[in-house]
Amino acid sequence: MKWQMQYQDFYGKKISCLGLGGLRFPAVDGDPNRIDRAAGQKVVDAAMEQGINVFDTAWSYQDGDSERFLGEALAKYPRESFLLGTKFYVAYSSDIEMVFETQLKRCGVDYFDFYMLHCLDEGTITDYMDPNKDYLGYLLRQKEAGRIGRLGFSSHAAPETLERFLNWYDDFDMALIQLNYLDWNLLDGKRQYELLTEHDIPVWVMEPMKGGSLSTLNEKAAGILREAAPTASLSSWGFRFLQGLPGVQTVFSGMSDASQVIENAALFDAPKPLSDAERKTLQRAADAFLKTMGVPCSGCRYCCGICPAGLEIPLLIKGYNEQNITGSTWKIGMLTETKGASACLSCGACLSRCPQKIDIPGVMKKIAEQQ
Repeated sequence: MKWQMQYQDFYGKKISCLGLGGLRFPAVDGDPNRIDRAAGQKVVDAAMEQGINVFDTAWSYQDGDSERFLGEALAKYPRESFLLGTKFYVAYSSDIEMVFETQLKRCGVDYFDFYMLHCLDEGTITDYMDPNKDYLGYLLRQKEAGRIGRLGFSSHAAPETLERFLNWYDDFDMALIQLNYLDWNLLDGKRQYELLTEHDIPVWVMEPMKGGSLSTLNEKAAGILREAAPTASLSSWGFRFLQGLPGVQTVFSGMSDASQVIENAALFDAPKPLSDAERKTLQRAADAFLKTMGVPCSGCRYCCGICPAGLEIPLLIKGYNEQNITGSTWKIGMLTETKGASACLSCGACLSRCPQKIDIPGVMKKIAEQQ
């Protein structure tokens, strides 16, 4: 079924209120960094069919295969029919010119509709603001040359850091932040949202389902929402929460199969923000979930590439959370085949990469004690 996608104005262009994030394309079995081309193409085709026209990726997503895949998958469509953007992440490389030129080749395009400085946080802000490195200046020159349409940044920063960054430069075209009803309070998403709207910067949203955890919740939290709306999906509550925030322009969802695309697109056919009563119900569910949730990992895998022990950290945390929520980990694929948390060296290398500011070595110790 095809739904009627809603759009907003993006500097004279229309942008779909639901976007496709490039972090969670279906992977070839056993290799999370190698995208299944046939299955992934179905996701992209379903997105285009449903009116989704904005696609976001990054240098690091699925170890670079996300950029390559999106370039291949979108090549069958007219260039003007979609908006494509990617990001520069200083933690992976300091050579912005090399990264940018490589990204154009990977994606098979000669310009990006939007481009972002990736993962502003307490560990990257000094580099991004460094006048000697001049990352922003380089990107502004690419924008002037027509190789970048609009320039922004993605952020996992605390409000204080975000405010400092905006006071340094206040002419970004948009900002991508992690925003969902759980992180509204847990990671002070409310203040981050307020800062951006105060600076008149359109808000783009990532992790609306917090890595998928808000699409499942736990038994008590899910029960609260199902009692209130028996026919509504758990995901719909999260999307409708965001629809009630007027500063939000588009919401990116990392969808890994066509059915998810169609299900989510239905929620943007006729947006229905939560009522006051529904917001109170959702808060009760969030409170119930937080009591047993465990560790707020979004599964971004930024920590994996830097771990000297080679741990699959998000997988271990997912198993830990599942154990805490349901008492069983049998449904977590590959968990029994991966290296255990006891192999953690407690070196702390992962701490600078974690957008959620999780004490990963401490969590690994808890997991090891539980095993």
